[in-house]
Amino acid sequence: MPTDDEKWINPQPPKPLSGAEAFSHLNGVNVADFWRFALADLKTNNARGYLAEFLVHQAIGSTAHRVEWDSHDAETEDGLRIEVKTSAYLQAWEQPELSRITFNGLRSKRWNPRTGYAEKETYNADIYVFCHQTARTHEAYDPLDLTQWDFYVLPRDVLIARNQQSMSLSTVRKLAGLPISYTDLATAISAAEPRG
Repeated sequence: MPTDDEKWINPQPPKPLSGAEAFSHLNGVNVADFWRFALADLKTNNARGYLAEFLVHQAIGSTAHRVEWDSHDAETEDGLRIEVKTSAYLQAWEQPELSRITFNGLRSKRWNPRTGYAEKETYNADIYVFCHQTARTHEAYDPLDLTQWDFYVLPRDVLIARNQQSMSLSTVRKLAGLPISYTDLATAISAAEPRG
């Protein structure tokens, strides 16, 4: 009789792709072509979020792959859980005015493949990194120029005290202080680490 663990179909760890891997039956089409199709515009909400998570991973020296269903977006070597939130003035669609900078989804229901969603939304990370892409014109917008990004770091207890599902940029600034440059992000994350 199989054990409970043996009843589950477990995925293999992902194999890193170079982009050169070819699709069968598609002459000359490879994974890089798919990436260009799916992520051609780093201004879209999903792509900007993935990019911000990537930047945080790079800042803390993490080589882990993104896991879609995790309760947090990054983790330091010593187990500090990090949630990454992003916002920008400009969107990939037409807009009558610049977007208001708001960071949403601060609380969420944890998900487990065996038990489903938790009953209550909670703050699921130890540290929250707010990533603000600051360009105000499409001509200037360059998501790869890290001087166009402002970063703010807050520990979970600050968010718990506010008990909000979303925060405006002005609230984040009031709580976190001046923006941090990308070169100072790792130090700010380490300094915000909960003690004890």
